[in-house]
Amino acid sequence: MEKAIASAQLKRLQSLLRQLRQDAGLRQVDLAARLSRPQSFVSSYETGDRCLDVLELEQVCLALGTTLGEFIRAYEGKE
Repeated sequence: MEKAIASAQLKRLQSLLRQLRQDAGLRQVDLAARLSRPQSFVSSYETGDRCLDVLELEQVCLALGTTLGEFIRAYEGKE
């Protein structure tokens, strides 16, 4: 996979995660509290400094009131 493609996909992922958090009316610190993590955890994946594994992504989705499946469909543009 070329870096440009991976970079575009990462930016799309970051943007969707940030948008879902904002749509839920949550600040980074609010979401972090739901996840029992520091605010820097949320900031680091929203800025691309950290990549979430699938288990972490599922936990973030649940904390945002959605499912991993719904998130994937939104990421793929099917929602």
